[in-house]
Amino acid sequence: MPKIVFDLEDKKTTEFYKRLEDNLALNTQWPAPYLYKFIVPSSEEKVAAIIADFKNQSAKISSRTSSKGAFTSVSVSLVIKNPEAVIANYRAVATIEGVISL
Repeated sequence: MPKIVFDLEDKKTTEFYKRLEDNLALNTQWPAPYLYKFIVPSSEEKVAAIIADFKNQSAKISSRTSSKGAFTSVSVSLVIKNPEAVIANYRAVATIEGVISL
């Protein structure tokens, strides 16, 4: 029986990451500092999951809960070695349910 493979990303997402990678390669000297910003529904588990994705990368991480407490913004600042690593981090965090990357 043939193996069925499911693509977890749609075509638009794949194209977006490719454009971002190309833009970063053209406009940035690597390695370079990079700032990620994410918004998640307020949950210690979701914030911890984002932090875990960056735990071995010497990142400076800060978070702030919205005024009504429904959402938490997480900022991650670190030096990245190349555009592929930037995209890899975005893809890793995208697996967390409810996360929005800015």
